Amino acid sequence: MGLKNFIKAAYKESMDGTRRGDKLEEIESIQDYIKSSKRIIVPNWNQTKVNVINEVLNEFKLSKAEHLKFHTNSADLSRMPTITKAHMALDLYDCDLVIARGRLGVPGSGSLMVILDSKGRILTGATSPSHIVHKKDLTDAVRDEITICLERIGFKK
Repeated sequence: MGLKNFIKAAYKESMDGTRRGDKLEEIESIQDYIKSSKRIIVPNWNQTKVNVINEVLNEFKLSKAEHLKFHTNSADLSRMPTITKAHMALDLYDCDLVIARGRLGVPGSGSLMVILDSKGRILTGATSPSHIVHKKDLTDAVRDEITICLERIGFKK
């Protein structure tokens, strides 16, 4: 049916009051969209994060992401920095997917990683506590987050 049609059908179910949760076909549609994505970007100024994301994408046999180098500090001024960063990337670059990572909300709230489609819709995401809480180095935190993002929608290594 395709992701677009599943989204429309789910909206209709919600309007009709008949929506009763996610369906396997919807998850498979998200997987298919991600599998077929050729242009994946990661907006940030940190090559290490991109390298780790690409290692994990490779483990899941998905396309390699490109590094979209631009300063995203202004996104930190918003209420949802990671989402803002991802939307900024979509405004600047044509792509199938954006993988963005940054602060979840207010300073101290931890981090959020999201995968958005070409229209800015969130396909999956993962959160981590603040570094001060989890004590992981950046590489391990990013690896865990991208893995959780993919596993939560049924991908397996």
